[in-house]
Amino acid sequence: MVSFKASFLALAVLAVSTTAQPISAAADCAAVHIITARASTEAPGEGIIGSVVNDIVSGRKQTVTREAIVYPATLTDYANSQSKGVTATKAQLAAKTSACPNTKIVLMGYSQGAHVSGDVLAAKAPGTAKVAAAILMGDPGHVRGESFQKGSANLLNGLFPRASGALEPFAAQINSFCDIGDPFCALGLDTATHLPYATKYGSAATKFVLGRIGG
Repeated sequence: MVSFKASFLALAVLAVSTTAQPISAAADCAAVHIITARASTEAPGEGIIGSVVNDIVSGRKQTVTREAIVYPATLTDYANSQSKGVTATKAQLAAKTSACPNTKIVLMGYSQGAHVSGDVLAAKAPGTAKVAAAILMGDPGHVRGESFQKGSANLLNGLFPRASGALEPFAAQINSFCDIGDPFCALGLDTATHLPYATKYGSAATKFVLGRIGG
């Protein structure tokens, strides 16, 4: 277990500002708003899971807006980085749902970003009642046996598993993708398994979200 965490924290890092982005005025409220948290060490923005966001936007019949959570996404200070991501996402979610109470929210996260998004839901933060769908890919908070788990690692825990059942109140809204061999969501030995979720499961994730938001 320790060796996996040591490997996890030994990867390259990239620190950025944690200042939140402004929320649009109520007049600009869309039917759907997608909030995305990128993976560790990715450049600011949506990161690799942004390709799935693009597919959702392309396939929708409703108006959609999107934003990327601004947080460090570092590995050398993972706990602090992830905590800042949770705080930033909670703030953005609360602000958006207050300004746009009729807007459906979609949470997206990859790796550390999935850990962030999942923990926001687990905390039942203000605004989570408006979350229509959530996609988690390679989530280090992965918990074995959860009803919404996809992929091949449904019987394995991640590096930092949440309390059992923490996300079950949102089971209908979540698809979480994790495969056997992934060091971060399944305590495996193959880092390469962690990388292709957006391409491997992108179509399934897009279909799920479009179904949840009404096309």
